[in-house]
Amino acid sequence: MQRETLKKLVFSAILPAIFGVAGAWIFGKVNRQNAEQHSVMPALNNNARAVNMAALPDGFVKASAISTPAVVFIKTQSTVQMSSPFGWFWDFDPFGSRGEATSTGSGVIVSKDGYIVTNNHVIANANKITVVLNQRKQEYVAKVVGADPGSDLALLKIEATDLPTIVMANSDNIQVGDWVLAVGNPFNLTSTVTAGIVSAKGRNINLMQNQFPIESFIQTDAAINPGNSGGALVNLAGELVGINTAIQSNTGSYAGYGFAIPSNIVHKIVKDLVDFGEVQRAFPGMEVADVSAAKSKTLNFNAEGVEVTELLEDGPAAGSGMKKGDIVISVNGRAVSSKALYDEYMAYLRPKETAKFTIWRAGKEMEVELKLISKEDNRALQMKGAVNSKVIGCDFQPLNATDLQKYGITSGIRLLNIKRGTYFNRLGLSEGFIITSFNGKAYSEAEELISAIETASGRIKIDGMDKNGNKGSYSYYTN
Repeated sequence: MQRETLKKLVFSAILPAIFGVAGAWIFGKVNRQNAEQHSVMPALNNNARAVNMAALPDGFVKASAISTPAVVFIKTQSTVQMSSPFGWFWDFDPFGSRGEATSTGSGVIVSKDGYIVTNNHVIANANKITVVLNQRKQEYVAKVVGADPGSDLALLKIEATDLPTIVMANSDNIQVGDWVLAVGNPFNLTSTVTAGIVSAKGRNINLMQNQFPIESFIQTDAAINPGNSGGALVNLAGELVGINTAIQSNTGSYAGYGFAIPSNIVHKIVKDLVDFGEVQRAFPGMEVADVSAAKSKTLNFNAEGVEVTELLEDGPAAGSGMKKGDIVISVNGRAVSSKALYDEYMAYLRPKETAKFTIWRAGKEMEVELKLISKEDNRALQMKGAVNSKVIGCDFQPLNATDLQKYGITSGIRLLNIKRGTYFNRLGLSEGFIITSFNGKAYSEAEELISAIETASGRIKIDGMDKNGNKGSYSYYTN
């Protein structure tokens, strides 16, 4: 077995520890429409933010009593690849075997008829998922309705009725300094409640290694530990403000900070899974980045926003007149102070909806409206002109005039979708790497470069730059 596989096994074994966080899902009732029962996702509760500081102990008791019945214990069984000691030395381990692994986590009941939200990483690759209602001491086998790795959320269903649920709060109303409770099952200690405050909002901790991740976490100092993942983060009204997902720790146990997915994101993701069976992601056809202090000074821009760094040719943003270097300061009236918040606000929208962007350009504010596109349409724009090589294991895309100007080069071919285990992958070439010369020759046509690489022999040299413009050279030998 490969050493990488063994590392995956170790990572899988400690995953609940790494991601154990207390989280919450105060979501209201999630019911499918059918002939016998008609129910829809409830509106977010915009009230109940004010807290009487003199009544905090009583508030903790009431919030715990309201939320605890709706938080469940989740047990999973999965098949993993076991390694022998030889796996440390050989890429192939002839003595490895397959075995069963178990892990635990938390979930939140969001409808009386058995819909339960949890983290995707809690149930990923599970062969069997068991849900335990802590207060009733009842067990159910759950099925996966849908999962979204980009947000690390999953929706389960058990066959039950008249289950306890909790209300979902509007996470936009939660503020830094507000009291919150984390409800979950750390270390298999069911129905555990801890208290803390909201330490920050809109945190991006680079947790989701996906192409289109959504990371805009609520940060809290309520104590959370392995087994809390998928549990509820609630306010003092006992309403869900987030689903606990990760902790910041060097040991896998509580070290001061946890991170929860805001309830507004949870609401939208779960509604998509119920209504469509998959998450509806919307894209404007552009990339943005946080504005650095140096950039703000250069632009004489003193407000908050994100900078447009890439525009997809023929995409909605480019067609609306938006330009690279524009600063997006709000989306549909929501102020954008970071890329994490921008990603969160875009996560609320669906394809074909019209979005209004307020941008700052050359010292002036202006509004731009555009119709959003689907992930598939966005991907098609990204892959425009790309040619695949099954032999090499990636796609080759010639740069357009805008890209050539951006990187200050006259020709170049971008590498996309580099498959794991291929030679380019092992060589260390990164996604989006631009080949400016192969064995000293520049190429502008993808087919010509592919042919040159596939037929080359002897010493090979690749020169180019990563997607950020950092130059690099790679050499190897082939027969």
